[in-house]
Amino acid sequence: MTLYWVLATIIGAAGLTTRNAMQRNLTQKIGTVGATQVRFLYGLPFSILFLGLSAMITEHTVPPLNGKMLGFALLGAIAQIIATALMLLAMKERSFAVTTAYTKTEPVQVAIFSVVVLGDKIGSIAAIAILTATIGVILMAVKPGDAWTKSGLRPVAYGIVSGSFFALSAVAYRGGILALKDTPFLLAASTTLVTALAMQTAILLAYMVLFNRAALLGSLLIWRTSLLAGFVGAFASQAWFIGFALTTAANVRTLGLVEMIFAQIITRRILKEQTALREWIGMALILIGVAALLAFG
Repeated sequence: MTLYWVLATIIGAAGLTTRNAMQRNLTQKIGTVGATQVRFLYGLPFSILFLGLSAMITEHTVPPLNGKMLGFALLGAIAQIIATALMLLAMKERSFAVTTAYTKTEPVQVAIFSVVVLGDKIGSIAAIAILTATIGVILMAVKPGDAWTKSGLRPVAYGIVSGSFFALSAVAYRGGILALKDTPFLLAASTTLVTALAMQTAILLAYMVLFNRAALLGSLLIWRTSLLAGFVGAFASQAWFIGFALTTAANVRTLGLVEMIFAQIITRRILKEQTALREWIGMALILIGVAALLAFG
């Protein structure tokens, strides 16, 4: 099963980076709330398709939803909405790669939440690997000279708190998957994903109809771009949820730090932003931590 969760996580990281870049551009067109809801509203139809394919592949029917699963899914759904909005706010003020780094203080927080909420066991080597990778993230994120000034503190706060909510959502989603006992891991992952996306879509649609109809209309007017972002987001989420079904959320989110490499590629090749030496050193620590996790964790 190790190979499966590793492949799923790497695919999810690549898809997540691509979707984040798309959402960053959407934020400039339809605002933070509009860009946030795109991943949910336009991702839901694709996640339903993935659920149907999962049922066909596993030759099982979709399992009945229980209260524990629904509770975890709702917690994860709300936490992810907040995390995504904070991440997009940070991206408006700092580079794509550095903002991604702020949010990736998440693995240490995931490990703590996993132990406290789910009772997952984190070995000593795995803990060191997670800490090493996170130090690399912090090194990338903190820019000498302006990180703790008034102008630099706001995106730092947005990013780190975003990471906290992403951590909580990851642990909650694994809890929802585990609550679907006696269900094949692929089908449990897809069922939890569809449930969470349906909740997120309902919450954001209600909010936008009441308070921000302009953003909703904007996302509908640029439906082609939004649809593509929704597909990429749903595909990435499907991969992440498969990982959560097979191993601890801490393992998945730590390996997911390879997303930093993908973010650097986007930063340099597509967004034309520069990468400092400090950030390269940080990436090296991330890779060391990830390699240690895979080899010994």
